[in-house]
Amino acid sequence: MEKKKDKFSDYALEHMALLDFEENKSIWALLPIGVFILLYVGCGVISGDFYMMPATLAFMIALFVGLQQNKNFTFDQKLYVAASGAGDMNIITMCLIYLLAGIFSALATEAGGVTSTVNFALSIVPVDMTVIGLFLMGCFISISMGTSCGTIAALGPIAVGIADKTGFALPLCVGAVVCGAMFGDNLSMISDTTIAAVRTQGCEMRDKFKANFKIVSPAAVVAAVIFYVTSAGGAAGDFGALDYNLVQVLPYMFIFIGALCGINVFLLLGIGAVLSIIAGTVTGVMDPANILTVTGKGISAMFEISMIALIAACISKLVRMNGGFKWILDFIQSNVGSKKGAQFGIGGLVVLMDLATANNTIAIVLAAPLAKRISEAYNISAKRCASLMDTYSSVVQGLLPYGAQLMIASALSGLTPFSIIPYLYYPVLMLICVVGYTVFFEKD
Repeated sequence: MEKKKDKFSDYALEHMALLDFEENKSIWALLPIGVFILLYVGCGVISGDFYMMPATLAFMIALFVGLQQNKNFTFDQKLYVAASGAGDMNIITMCLIYLLAGIFSALATEAGGVTSTVNFALSIVPVDMTVIGLFLMGCFISISMGTSCGTIAALGPIAVGIADKTGFALPLCVGAVVCGAMFGDNLSMISDTTIAAVRTQGCEMRDKFKANFKIVSPAAVVAAVIFYVTSAGGAAGDFGALDYNLVQVLPYMFIFIGALCGINVFLLLGIGAVLSIIAGTVTGVMDPANILTVTGKGISAMFEISMIALIAACISKLVRMNGGFKWILDFIQSNVGSKKGAQFGIGGLVVLMDLATANNTIAIVLAAPLAKRISEAYNISAKRCASLMDTYSSVVQGLLPYGAQLMIASALSGLTPFSIIPYLYYPVLMLICVVGYTVFFEKD
Protein backbone atom coordinates (compact mmCIF):
# COMPACT_ATOMS: atom_id res chain seq x y z
CA MET A 1 0.00 0.00 0.00
CA GLU A 2 2.65 2.49 1.07
CA LYS A 3 4.75 1.76 -2.01
CA LYS A 4 1.86 2.81 -4.22
CA LYS A 5 1.46 6.05 -2.26
CA ASP A 6 5.17 6.84 -2.61
CA LYS A 7 4.97 6.31 -6.36
CA PHE A 8 2.33 9.01 -6.70
CA SER A 9 3.94 11.44 -4.27
CA ASP A 10 6.58 12.11 -6.94
CA TYR A 11 4.04 13.32 -9.48
CA ALA A 12 2.20 16.59 -9.73
CA LEU A 13 -1.55 16.24 -9.71
CA GLU A 14 -1.82 17.32 -13.32
CA HIS A 15 0.29 14.35 -14.45
CA MET A 16 -2.05 11.77 -12.93
CA ALA A 17 -3.97 11.23 -16.17
CA LEU A 18 -0.79 10.25 -18.01
CA LEU A 19 0.13 7.36 -15.71
CA ASP A 20 -0.30 3.71 -16.66
CA PHE A 21 -2.63 1.81 -14.32
CA GLU A 22 -2.66 -1.46 -16.27
CA GLU A 23 -0.87 -3.39 -13.49
CA ASN A 24 -3.99 -3.13 -11.32
CA LYS A 25 -6.63 -5.87 -11.53
CA SER A 26 -9.90 -6.05 -9.62
CA ILE A 27 -13.44 -7.14 -10.39
CA TRP A 28 -14.62 -4.62 -7.79
CA ALA A 29 -13.52 -1.85 -10.12
CA LEU A 30 -16.62 -2.69 -12.18
CA LEU A 31 -18.89 -1.81 -9.23
CA PRO A 32 -19.88 1.67 -10.54
CA ILE A 33 -21.21 0.09 -13.75
CA GLY A 34 -23.20 -2.41 -11.70
CA VAL A 35 -24.58 0.39 -9.53
CA PHE A 36 -25.71 2.34 -12.59
CA ILE A 37 -27.43 -0.68 -14.16
CA LEU A 38 -29.08 -1.57 -10.85
CA LEU A 39 -30.43 1.95 -10.36
CA TYR A 40 -31.40 2.80 -13.94
CA VAL A 41 -32.78 -0.54 -15.06
CA GLY A 42 -33.89 -1.75 -11.65
CA CYS A 43 -36.06 1.28 -10.89
CA GLY A 44 -37.72 0.95 -14.29
CA VAL A 45 -38.41 -2.76 -13.86
CA ILE A 46 -39.76 -2.39 -10.31
CA SER A 47 -41.93 0.66 -11.03
CA GLY A 48 -42.82 -0.17 -14.63
CA ASP A 49 -41.80 3.41 -15.51
CA PHE A 50 -38.37 3.83 -17.11
CA TYR A 51 -38.72 7.62 -16.83
CA MET A 52 -38.69 7.31 -13.04
CA MET A 53 -34.91 7.27 -12.56
CA PRO A 54 -33.14 10.08 -14.45
CA ALA A 55 -30.16 8.62 -16.28
CA THR A 56 -27.98 11.55 -15.23
CA LEU A 57 -28.72 10.95 -11.54
CA ALA A 58 -27.96 7.22 -11.87
CA PHE A 59 -24.64 8.04 -13.55
CA MET A 60 -23.76 10.64 -10.88
CA ILE A 61 -24.37 8.14 -8.08
CA ALA A 62 -22.26 5.57 -9.95
CA LEU A 63 -19.49 8.14 -10.41
CA PHE A 64 -19.35 8.94 -6.69
CA VAL A 65 -19.23 5.22 -5.92
CA GLY A 66 -16.18 5.02 -8.20
CA LEU A 67 -14.59 8.01 -6.49
CA GLN A 68 -14.87 6.26 -3.12
CA GLN A 69 -12.95 3.20 -4.34
CA ASN A 70 -9.18 2.66 -4.14
CA LYS A 71 -7.87 4.24 -0.95
CA ASN A 72 -4.34 4.33 -2.41
CA PHE A 73 -5.15 7.68 -4.00
CA THR A 74 -6.56 10.91 -2.61
CA PHE A 75 -9.98 12.13 -3.69
CA ASP A 76 -8.37 14.94 -5.73
CA GLN A 77 -6.15 12.46 -7.55
CA LYS A 78 -9.10 10.25 -8.43
CA LEU A 79 -11.14 13.26 -9.49
CA TYR A 80 -8.36 14.38 -11.81
CA VAL A 81 -8.11 10.95 -13.41
CA ALA A 82 -11.89 10.91 -13.88
CA ALA A 83 -11.79 14.36 -15.47
CA SER A 84 -9.14 13.20 -17.93
CA GLY A 85 -11.68 10.68 -19.20
CA ALA A 86 -14.18 13.44 -19.89
CA GLY A 87 -11.49 15.29 -21.84
CA ASP A 88 -10.95 12.42 -24.30
CA MET A 89 -11.18 13.57 -27.93
CA ASN A 90 -13.88 11.00 -28.75
CA ILE A 91 -16.05 12.25 -25.90
CA ILE A 92 -15.62 15.93 -26.77
CA THR A 93 -16.38 15.14 -30.42
CA MET A 94 -19.52 13.30 -29.37
CA CYS A 95 -20.72 16.20 -27.23
CA LEU A 96 -20.14 18.70 -30.03
CA ILE A 97 -22.17 16.50 -32.40
CA TYR A 98 -24.95 16.39 -29.81
CA LEU A 99 -25.04 20.19 -29.55
CA LEU A 100 -24.95 20.71 -33.31
CA ALA A 101 -27.67 18.10 -33.71
CA GLY A 102 -29.82 19.98 -31.21
CA ILE A 103 -29.28 23.27 -33.04
CA PHE A 104 -30.07 21.79 -36.45
CA SER A 105 -33.13 19.92 -35.20
CA ALA A 106 -34.58 22.98 -33.46
CA LEU A 107 -33.97 25.34 -36.38
CA ALA A 108 -35.21 22.86 -39.00
CA THR A 109 -38.41 22.29 -37.00
CA GLU A 110 -39.00 26.01 -36.47
CA ALA A 111 -38.41 26.68 -40.17
CA GLY A 112 -41.02 24.10 -41.16
CA GLY A 113 -38.39 21.78 -42.60
CA VAL A 114 -39.54 18.66 -40.74
CA THR A 115 -43.20 19.05 -41.71
CA SER A 116 -42.40 19.84 -45.35
CA THR A 117 -39.89 16.99 -45.63
CA VAL A 118 -42.31 14.46 -44.14
CA ASN A 119 -45.16 15.60 -46.39
CA PHE A 120 -42.87 15.60 -49.42
CA ALA A 121 -41.70 12.06 -48.64
CA LEU A 122 -45.27 10.80 -48.14
CA SER A 123 -46.34 12.35 -51.44
CA ILE A 124 -43.75 10.42 -53.48
CA VAL A 125 -43.15 7.23 -51.46
CA PRO A 126 -45.80 4.53 -50.87
CA VAL A 127 -46.90 4.72 -47.26
CA ASP A 128 -46.04 1.07 -46.58
CA MET A 129 -42.47 1.82 -47.66
CA THR A 130 -41.85 4.75 -45.28
CA VAL A 131 -40.46 2.72 -42.35
CA ILE A 132 -38.20 0.58 -44.53
CA GLY A 133 -37.30 3.85 -46.27
CA LEU A 134 -36.07 5.28 -42.95
CA PHE A 135 -33.94 2.18 -42.44
CA LEU A 136 -32.44 2.33 -45.95
CA MET A 137 -31.79 6.08 -45.73
CA GLY A 138 -30.04 5.47 -42.43
CA CYS A 139 -27.89 2.79 -44.07
CA PHE A 140 -26.84 5.02 -46.95
CA ILE A 141 -26.25 8.15 -44.88
CA SER A 142 -24.29 6.40 -42.13
CA ILE A 143 -22.05 4.50 -44.54
CA SER A 144 -21.35 7.79 -46.34
CA MET A 145 -21.03 10.01 -43.27
CA GLY A 146 -19.23 7.46 -41.09
CA THR A 147 -21.07 8.39 -37.91
CA SER A 148 -24.15 6.78 -36.41
CA CYS A 149 -24.82 9.74 -34.10
CA GLY A 150 -24.77 12.18 -37.02
CA THR A 151 -27.16 9.94 -38.95
CA ILE A 152 -29.60 9.73 -36.04
CA ALA A 153 -29.36 13.50 -35.60
CA ALA A 154 -30.32 14.03 -39.25
CA LEU A 155 -33.10 11.45 -39.50
CA GLY A 156 -34.50 11.47 -35.94
CA PRO A 157 -36.87 14.42 -36.44
CA ILE A 158 -38.02 12.95 -39.76
CA ALA A 159 -38.87 9.66 -38.02
CA VAL A 160 -40.91 11.55 -35.42
CA GLY A 161 -42.77 13.44 -38.16
CA ILE A 162 -43.52 10.31 -40.16
CA ALA A 163 -44.80 8.48 -37.07
CA ASP A 164 -47.07 11.42 -36.24
CA LYS A 165 -48.42 11.68 -39.79
CA THR A 166 -48.85 8.00 -40.63
CA GLY A 167 -49.82 6.50 -37.31
CA PHE A 168 -46.89 4.08 -37.29
CA ALA A 169 -45.54 3.45 -33.78
CA LEU A 170 -42.93 6.07 -32.94
CA PRO A 171 -40.50 3.51 -31.42
CA LEU A 172 -40.71 1.52 -34.67
CA CYS A 173 -39.79 4.54 -36.81
CA VAL A 174 -36.98 5.63 -34.48
CA GLY A 175 -35.75 2.03 -34.26
CA ALA A 176 -35.52 1.88 -38.06
CA VAL A 177 -33.30 4.97 -38.02
CA VAL A 178 -31.03 3.60 -35.28
CA CYS A 179 -30.70 0.27 -37.13
CA GLY A 180 -29.73 2.03 -40.35
CA ALA A 181 -27.25 4.20 -38.46
CA MET A 182 -25.52 1.15 -36.98
CA PHE A 183 -25.16 -0.41 -40.45
CA GLY A 184 -22.86 2.38 -41.60
CA ASP A 185 -21.15 2.76 -38.24
CA ASN A 186 -19.92 -0.80 -38.68
CA LEU A 187 -19.08 -0.71 -42.41
CA SER A 188 -18.17 2.84 -43.42
CA MET A 189 -14.54 3.30 -44.41
CA ILE A 190 -14.47 6.68 -42.63
CA SER A 191 -16.13 5.44 -39.43
CA ASP A 192 -13.93 5.84 -36.36
CA THR A 193 -14.68 2.25 -35.29
CA THR A 194 -13.59 0.89 -38.67
CA ILE A 195 -10.42 2.97 -38.66
CA ALA A 196 -9.60 1.88 -35.09
CA ALA A 197 -10.15 -1.81 -35.89
CA VAL A 198 -8.09 -1.72 -39.09
CA ARG A 199 -5.17 0.26 -37.70
CA THR A 200 -4.83 -1.74 -34.50
CA GLN A 201 -4.91 -5.10 -36.32
CA GLY A 202 -2.71 -4.05 -39.24
CA CYS A 203 -4.96 -4.99 -42.18
CA GLU A 204 -6.17 -3.21 -45.29
CA MET A 205 -9.41 -1.23 -45.13
CA ARG A 206 -10.85 -2.93 -48.24
CA ASP A 207 -10.07 -6.41 -46.88
CA LYS A 208 -11.81 -5.65 -43.60
CA PHE A 209 -14.80 -4.23 -45.51
CA LYS A 210 -15.17 -7.39 -47.61
CA ALA A 211 -14.91 -9.67 -44.59
CA ASN A 212 -17.31 -7.48 -42.60
CA PHE A 213 -19.85 -7.23 -45.43
CA LYS A 214 -20.11 -11.03 -45.57
CA ILE A 215 -21.14 -11.02 -41.92
CA VAL A 216 -23.64 -8.17 -41.81
CA SER A 217 -25.27 -8.10 -45.27
CA PRO A 218 -27.67 -10.99 -44.43
CA ALA A 219 -28.64 -9.16 -41.24
CA ALA A 220 -29.39 -5.96 -43.19
CA VAL A 221 -31.54 -7.79 -45.74
CA VAL A 222 -33.56 -9.62 -43.08
CA ALA A 223 -33.97 -6.41 -41.05
CA ALA A 224 -35.32 -4.61 -44.12
CA VAL A 225 -37.84 -7.40 -44.69
CA ILE A 226 -38.94 -7.28 -41.04
CA PHE A 227 -39.43 -3.51 -41.16
CA TYR A 228 -41.52 -3.86 -44.29
CA VAL A 229 -43.66 -6.71 -42.97
CA THR A 230 -44.08 -4.98 -39.59
CA SER A 231 -45.29 -1.73 -41.15
CA ALA A 232 -47.27 -3.04 -44.15
CA GLY A 233 -50.90 -1.97 -43.91
CA GLY A 234 -50.37 -0.31 -40.55
CA ALA A 235 -50.60 3.34 -41.62
CA ALA A 236 -53.53 5.68 -41.20
CA GLY A 237 -55.80 5.82 -44.23
CA ASP A 238 -56.23 9.58 -44.58
CA PHE A 239 -53.28 11.92 -44.12
CA GLY A 240 -55.21 15.05 -44.97
CA ALA A 241 -53.46 17.76 -46.96
CA LEU A 242 -49.82 16.99 -47.74
CA ASP A 243 -48.66 20.57 -48.12
CA TYR A 244 -44.96 21.18 -48.44
CA ASN A 245 -42.54 23.86 -49.57
CA LEU A 246 -39.46 22.67 -51.44
CA VAL A 247 -37.44 25.59 -50.08
CA GLN A 248 -38.06 24.24 -46.57
CA VAL A 249 -37.07 20.77 -47.73
CA LEU A 250 -33.68 21.99 -49.03
CA PRO A 251 -31.79 21.80 -45.69
CA TYR A 252 -32.65 18.09 -45.37
CA MET A 253 -31.87 17.45 -49.02
CA PHE A 254 -28.48 19.04 -48.39
CA ILE A 255 -27.95 16.77 -45.35
CA PHE A 256 -28.79 13.65 -47.36
CA ILE A 257 -26.73 14.56 -50.43
CA GLY A 258 -23.86 15.99 -48.39
CA ALA A 259 -23.65 12.81 -46.32
CA LEU A 260 -23.52 10.69 -49.46
CA CYS A 261 -20.69 12.92 -50.71
CA GLY A 262 -18.75 12.37 -47.49
CA ILE A 263 -18.91 15.91 -46.06
CA ASN A 264 -17.64 16.17 -42.48
CA VAL A 265 -20.48 15.80 -39.96
CA PHE A 266 -19.68 19.11 -38.22
CA LEU A 267 -19.73 21.01 -41.49
CA LEU A 268 -22.83 19.12 -42.58
CA LEU A 269 -24.91 19.95 -39.49
CA GLY A 270 -23.55 23.52 -39.33
CA ILE A 271 -24.47 24.32 -42.94
CA GLY A 272 -27.79 22.52 -42.47
CA ALA A 273 -28.59 24.86 -39.56
CA VAL A 274 -27.71 27.96 -41.62
CA LEU A 275 -29.82 26.72 -44.55
CA SER A 276 -32.74 26.15 -42.15
CA ILE A 277 -32.51 29.77 -41.02
CA ILE A 278 -32.46 30.98 -44.62
CA ALA A 279 -35.36 28.69 -45.63
CA GLY A 280 -37.48 29.72 -42.65
CA THR A 281 -36.81 33.41 -43.22
CA VAL A 282 -37.43 33.33 -46.98
CA THR A 283 -40.74 31.49 -46.59
CA GLY A 284 -41.82 33.78 -43.75
CA VAL A 285 -42.22 30.93 -41.26
CA MET A 286 -39.36 31.94 -38.97
CA ASP A 287 -39.10 35.31 -37.24
CA PRO A 288 -35.44 36.45 -37.47
CA ALA A 289 -35.77 37.88 -33.96
CA ASN A 290 -36.34 34.36 -32.59
CA ILE A 291 -33.35 32.68 -34.24
CA LEU A 292 -31.08 32.92 -31.20
CA THR A 293 -33.88 31.82 -28.87
CA VAL A 294 -34.61 28.74 -30.98
CA THR A 295 -30.89 27.96 -31.23
CA GLY A 296 -30.59 28.19 -27.45
CA LYS A 297 -33.51 25.80 -26.99
CA GLY A 298 -31.84 23.33 -29.35
CA ILE A 299 -28.63 23.46 -27.33
CA SER A 300 -30.51 23.14 -24.03
CA ALA A 301 -32.30 20.04 -25.28
CA MET A 302 -28.91 18.31 -25.56
CA PHE A 303 -27.51 19.34 -22.18
CA GLU A 304 -28.58 16.14 -20.40
CA ILE A 305 -27.19 13.75 -23.00
CA SER A 306 -23.93 15.74 -23.10
CA MET A 307 -23.58 15.50 -19.33
CA ILE A 308 -24.28 11.77 -19.48
CA ALA A 309 -21.49 11.32 -22.04
CA LEU A 310 -19.04 13.25 -19.85
CA ILE A 311 -19.95 11.44 -16.61
CA ALA A 312 -19.87 8.02 -18.32
CA ALA A 313 -16.36 8.83 -19.59
CA CYS A 314 -15.28 9.76 -16.04
CA ILE A 315 -16.59 6.42 -14.72
CA SER A 316 -14.80 4.56 -17.51
CA LYS A 317 -11.49 6.17 -16.58
CA LEU A 318 -11.92 5.26 -12.92
CA VAL A 319 -12.80 1.67 -13.82
CA ARG A 320 -9.59 1.46 -15.82
CA MET A 321 -7.50 3.02 -13.05
CA ASN A 322 -8.91 0.64 -10.44
CA GLY A 323 -8.19 -2.46 -12.52
CA GLY A 324 -11.56 -3.27 -14.08
CA PHE A 325 -10.26 -3.42 -17.63
CA LYS A 326 -7.27 -5.53 -16.61
CA TRP A 327 -9.61 -7.99 -14.90
CA ILE A 328 -11.70 -8.25 -18.09
CA LEU A 329 -8.56 -8.80 -20.20
CA ASP A 330 -7.23 -11.55 -17.96
CA PHE A 331 -10.64 -13.22 -17.65
CA ILE A 332 -11.05 -13.47 -21.43
CA GLN A 333 -7.47 -14.59 -22.03
CA SER A 334 -7.72 -17.38 -19.45
CA ASN A 335 -10.88 -18.79 -21.06
CA VAL A 336 -9.67 -19.06 -24.67
CA GLY A 337 -8.91 -22.65 -25.69
CA SER A 338 -9.48 -23.15 -29.44
CA LYS A 339 -9.64 -21.17 -32.69
CA LYS A 340 -13.41 -20.81 -32.44
CA GLY A 341 -13.07 -20.08 -28.75
CA ALA A 342 -10.45 -17.47 -29.54
CA GLN A 343 -12.85 -15.70 -31.91
CA PHE A 344 -15.61 -15.74 -29.33
CA GLY A 345 -13.03 -14.52 -26.82
CA ILE A 346 -12.22 -11.54 -29.05
CA GLY A 347 -15.93 -10.81 -29.36
CA GLY A 348 -16.52 -11.18 -25.63
CA LEU A 349 -13.56 -8.92 -24.90
CA VAL A 350 -14.99 -6.11 -27.04
CA VAL A 351 -18.49 -6.63 -25.61
CA LEU A 352 -17.29 -6.26 -22.02
CA MET A 353 -15.16 -3.24 -22.90
CA ASP A 354 -18.13 -1.60 -24.61
CA LEU A 355 -20.39 -2.27 -21.64
CA ALA A 356 -17.75 -0.65 -19.44
CA THR A 357 -17.07 2.40 -21.63
CA ALA A 358 -20.36 2.90 -23.55
CA ASN A 359 -18.22 3.86 -26.53
CA ASN A 360 -17.46 1.33 -29.26
CA THR A 361 -14.38 3.14 -30.58
CA ILE A 362 -12.75 3.29 -27.16
CA ALA A 363 -13.75 -0.35 -26.56
CA ILE A 364 -11.97 -1.42 -29.74
CA VAL A 365 -8.83 0.56 -28.90
CA LEU A 366 -8.67 -0.92 -25.39
CA ALA A 367 -9.32 -4.48 -26.54
CA ALA A 368 -7.05 -4.31 -29.59
CA PRO A 369 -3.65 -5.32 -28.08
CA LEU A 370 -4.97 -8.52 -26.49
CA ALA A 371 -7.19 -9.25 -29.51
CA LYS A 372 -4.11 -9.06 -31.73
CA ARG A 373 -2.16 -11.44 -29.47
CA ILE A 374 -5.05 -13.90 -29.46
CA SER A 375 -5.46 -13.74 -33.26
CA GLU A 376 -1.75 -14.36 -33.84
CA ALA A 377 -1.67 -17.24 -31.36
CA TYR A 378 -4.62 -19.01 -33.01
CA ASN A 379 -3.83 -18.10 -36.62
CA ILE A 380 -6.82 -15.80 -37.12
CA SER A 381 -6.32 -13.35 -40.01
CA ALA A 382 -6.04 -9.66 -39.20
CA LYS A 383 -9.03 -8.77 -41.38
CA ARG A 384 -11.19 -11.37 -39.65
CA CYS A 385 -10.11 -10.14 -36.22
CA ALA A 386 -10.84 -6.51 -37.17
CA SER A 387 -14.26 -7.52 -38.53
CA LEU A 388 -15.13 -9.43 -35.38
CA MET A 389 -14.12 -6.53 -33.14
CA ASP A 390 -16.08 -3.97 -35.17
CA THR A 391 -19.18 -6.14 -35.49
CA TYR A 392 -19.42 -7.13 -31.82
CA SER A 393 -18.88 -3.52 -30.75
CA SER A 394 -21.68 -2.37 -33.07
CA VAL A 395 -24.02 -5.05 -31.70
CA VAL A 396 -23.54 -3.80 -28.14
CA GLN A 397 -23.52 -0.11 -29.03
CA GLY A 398 -26.74 -0.47 -31.01
CA LEU A 399 -28.54 -2.03 -28.04
CA LEU A 400 -26.92 -0.24 -25.10
CA PRO A 401 -29.57 1.86 -23.29
CA TYR A 402 -26.89 4.24 -22.00
CA GLY A 403 -24.96 4.35 -25.27
CA ALA A 404 -24.67 7.50 -27.36
CA GLN A 405 -26.89 6.24 -30.17
CA LEU A 406 -29.95 5.41 -28.09
CA MET A 407 -29.44 8.45 -25.89
CA ILE A 408 -29.52 10.85 -28.82
CA ALA A 409 -32.48 8.99 -30.36
CA SER A 410 -34.29 9.35 -27.03
CA ALA A 411 -33.46 13.04 -26.76
CA LEU A 412 -34.84 13.75 -30.24
CA SER A 413 -37.97 11.61 -29.93
CA GLY A 414 -38.91 11.94 -26.27
CA LEU A 415 -38.87 8.15 -25.86
CA THR A 416 -36.94 6.08 -23.32
CA PRO A 417 -34.18 3.85 -24.72
CA PHE A 418 -36.09 0.82 -23.45
CA SER A 419 -39.12 1.62 -25.61
CA ILE A 420 -36.89 1.69 -28.73
CA ILE A 421 -34.89 -1.48 -27.99
CA PRO A 422 -37.67 -3.98 -28.96
CA TYR A 423 -37.51 -2.58 -32.53
CA LEU A 424 -33.74 -2.79 -32.91
CA TYR A 425 -33.84 -5.85 -35.15
CA TYR A 426 -30.58 -5.18 -36.96
CA PRO A 427 -28.14 -5.37 -34.01
CA VAL A 428 -29.77 -8.62 -32.85
CA LEU A 429 -29.53 -10.06 -36.37
CA MET A 430 -25.90 -8.91 -36.54
CA LEU A 431 -25.19 -10.92 -33.41
CA ILE A 432 -26.83 -14.02 -34.89
CA CYS A 433 -24.86 -13.59 -38.11
CA VAL A 434 -21.47 -13.06 -36.47
CA VAL A 435 -21.97 -16.10 -34.22
CA GLY A 436 -23.02 -18.19 -37.22
CA TYR A 437 -20.08 -16.90 -39.24
CA THR A 438 -17.67 -17.94 -36.48
CA VAL A 439 -19.18 -21.40 -36.06
CA PHE A 440 -19.75 -22.38 -39.69
CA PHE A 441 -17.20 -20.47 -41.77
CA GLU A 442 -13.58 -21.28 -41.05
CA LYS A 443 -12.19 -19.44 -44.08
CA ASP A 444 -12.40 -15.67 -44.55
